[in-house]
Amino acid sequence: MAKFNLNINGKSKEVEVDAATPLLWVLRDHLNLTGTKYGCGIAACGACTVHLDGVAVRSCQMPVSNIENQKITTIEGLSENGDHPVQKAWLEHDVPQCGYCQSGQIMTAVAFLKENPNPSDPEIENAMNGNICRCGTYLRIKAAVKTAANS
Repeated sequence: MAKFNLNINGKSKEVEVDAATPLLWVLRDHLNLTGTKYGCGIAACGACTVHLDGVAVRSCQMPVSNIENQKITTIEGLSENGDHPVQKAWLEHDVPQCGYCQSGQIMTAVAFLKENPNPSDPEIENAMNGNICRCGTYLRIKAAVKTAANS
């Protein structure tokens, strides 16, 4: 076991875990930040997406020991009141059905729009391609990303 000081959602958190523990399990099991979901465990579905210094990463395959002084943002830290433009667009377009993949979808969209604030449809499709939605709300996801880009 090792101690790690993490900057999560703007707050310093200390955890004592095995160095190989994936960030996902540190967030969920040790810090009770359960908005980040376990989907596949192999970084293929996107449900576990969080930001490291603003970049979208899959937390299920990110050992906590690889995170040094990076700022971690989870869905809980995206906005205090759920009023981030992407979150608002998600509601406007009634994107969620079961909702399981939504935190990962939103975190991916936020990081993408930070890098490309005026994307084309193919750019949105390409950026969101790695996030799987079992309910198939891909058209609504694309519409929400477009709306957020224009807000």
